[in-house]
Amino acid sequence: MKDIPAFPRPYSGTSQFAQEGMTLRDYFAARVLPMAIKEANKAESFQIDDAATVAYQYADSMMRVRGL
Repeated sequence: MKDIPAFPRPYSGTSQFAQEGMTLRDYFAARVLPMAIKEANKAESFQIDDAATVAYQYADSMMRVRGL
């Protein structure tokens, strides 16, 4: 899976991006995290790591669907 930048800024020098910022995978996970926390809160034992894991599982799925 390619971990490409979500909001790169072009650079006119030697590297491809002046600032790569967060990755697209991180962006997808961040967008899903509120829903994942809401779902985790419904569980009998809530752990914030569970919500983060679910958010990245969604992000990985979105990356696969995009062919990345």
